[in-house]
Amino acid sequence: MNTIKRHTADIEYEQMLLSRYFVAQHRRGNGLDRSAYLILSHIDARGPMTIGELSSALRLDASTLQRQVAAIVRDGLLERGLNPNGSAARKLTMTSHGRDMLETDRDGYIQDLDAITADWSAEDVNTFAELLRRYNGAIEEFRDVKNSR
Repeated sequence: MNTIKRHTADIEYEQMLLSRYFVAQHRRGNGLDRSAYLILSHIDARGPMTIGELSSALRLDASTLQRQVAAIVRDGLLERGLNPNGSAARKLTMTSHGRDMLETDRDGYIQDLDAITADWSAEDVNTFAELLRRYNGAIEEFRDVKNSR
């Protein structure tokens, strides 16, 4: 019987490096900072959101998120609009300037990733993307289960 050894310690180490590289990538100039990129990307993917919805989705403390959002609004990247369901909570929407900044940064990151994986086959890139989606989904499920205890 051939047993495959689980290399979860290797995953931990590689995840730590990936996190370090990701943070370093966001320090590369006059683009968006890491928190603005994360918030704008989330609103881009899911549409306008309240602070409460963002806090829940990103699993960030509402007061921390409020400070980050205030800075992003001051920079003209987000705006607070009326909530279509009539609630007092304001929906955050991206401004055209915010969308332009996000697209510019995202395009740069994608170009970097294309260069980094230039010698990978399309199948390897697709497999890696799918495994990352699966990994992130498993993290979300783990956090949900852990928080429900």
